[in-house]
Amino acid sequence: MWKLLRDRRFLGFKFRRQLPIGRFIVDFVCPSAMLIVELDGSQHAEDKRDLIRDAWLTSRGYRVLRVWNNELVTDRTSVLDAIWHALHPAPHPPFGHPLPQGERGDVARSRPSPPSPLEGEGASRSEAGEGQFSRENHP
Repeated sequence: MWKLLRDRRFLGFKFRRQLPIGRFIVDFVCPSAMLIVELDGSQHAEDKRDLIRDAWLTSRGYRVLRVWNNELVTDRTSVLDAIWHALHPAPHPPFGHPLPQGERGDVARSRPSPPSPLEGEGASRSEAGEGQFSRENHP
């Protein structure tokens, strides 16, 4: 995972590895997006300590994305796509203000989703399979 995220390789976002936040050490964090990516093995399945940890981090404004180790190995594209979407959250209407009448209902299908860096011109991969993404094609 670090090979994919380090040195601003993922859309120019700066990630740090093994960073202490409070009394916890997070696997990977993008401070500008307040996004934490945790790479978990099977020992984390239904771990109540992770729930407490995630609640504490969330209360400090972080979003936590958990990825299984085997997902990174077997479906790297989906993992990178999930990180991309976490870095580009969909905008929400202000609290207490309903959507305009024409935008109620199934908004997800009526609007095109933003382009993924894994599709088309935004992604380039080295022969080793490491993703090296540029921000140029994704404002």
